[in-house]
Amino acid sequence: MDGNTAKNIEFQADNTAVKNEKYLDPKKWHKQDTTWALSLFGTAIGAGVLFLPINAGSGGLLSLLLITLLAYPVMYYSHRALAKMIYASNSADEGITGTIREYFGNKASIIFNIVYFVSIYTIVLMYSVALTNTASSFIVHQLHMSEPPRSILSLVLVLGLIAILNFGQDITVKIMSMLVYPFIASLLFIAISLIPQWNTSMLSFSAVSTASTGTGYLGTIWMILPIIVFSFNHSPMISSFVMKQRATYGIDATDAKCAQIQKVCYIMTFVVVMFFVWSSTLSLTPNDLKVAKEQNLSILSYLANELNSPVITIAAPIIAFVAITKSFLGHYIGAYEVMRDMIIKSSKKRGKDIGEKTVKTMILTFVVLTCWY
Repeated sequence: MDGNTAKNIEFQADNTAVKNEKYLDPKKWHKQDTTWALSLFGTAIGAGVLFLPINAGSGGLLSLLLITLLAYPVMYYSHRALAKMIYASNSADEGITGTIREYFGNKASIIFNIVYFVSIYTIVLMYSVALTNTASSFIVHQLHMSEPPRSILSLVLVLGLIAILNFGQDITVKIMSMLVYPFIASLLFIAISLIPQWNTSMLSFSAVSTASTGTGYLGTIWMILPIIVFSFNHSPMISSFVMKQRATYGIDATDAKCAQIQKVCYIMTFVVVMFFVWSSTLSLTPNDLKVAKEQNLSILSYLANELNSPVITIAAPIIAFVAITKSFLGHYIGAYEVMRDMIIKSSKKRGKDIGEKTVKTMILTFVVLTCWY
């Protein structure tokens, strides 16, 4: 081996060492892994989980069993497939937008961005309205104060969310993960406190038939799938999640690390949500579930009325508020990624170069104007 060859090998080894030093050890569990696992949970489990026991239980025992059997595999494999599609591409550092552009071309990417943005941002708008409604209801019914002007209340709430979003993705994700702790604790507390109220009416075959919708077993299965998909969906966060793991652990470790974090998240999500669903459903009768569905009440609202529990009455809107807030933030991250890509790409076509700060200001202004209601 001559001197030049030895120097080249030494130079390459030094470069590899420097490259590896900027990545975290993928074999260890780090704080950021916990943060992302909780953030994925927070995006998936929004206020809809408060209606899940009603929707699942109204189909009887068969419906509950099907959701229990299908929830984890549907949630795990669908989101794992999306993550794999992104980090397997050469444009993984650009997220879902760059991945679609690489696989299907520019025209398909434009169409995808529009459809993807509309589908996500519609949910963002729904959450902004629900947030205002929940806050207004809490002020009137729990605090016994006069209802504030909706325009002012909505503006205050939206600006509060914008203040969080203005700190950037990393801070937003950390705040989301912090909100998940009390949310999980509240769901578990309610589920455990309902154990003395459990009854066997839902476990009888007659309860299945009386609570069924008349669509038959195949119809029940058909109706259950959309409930599972929308109750556990957090696809808007997957792209940002993959890009972050790629930047944190390197290309070679992205697959294993994403799988590890997702598995922890999905086991936690499945256990917490299904325990809450089963406990809530078993505490009511099939007729109670039917009435709650007809009145379009969340499980907490109905339990508060049925059990005359002041604790649940006060806790229900607070839990809903936290659930909506974290889901709003999670879906915004997905919408922001698409909006950013569309703005930058359209400006480049016109021969203009827009800075990141300008793009961020444009997006935040758009969010304030559209979510203020």
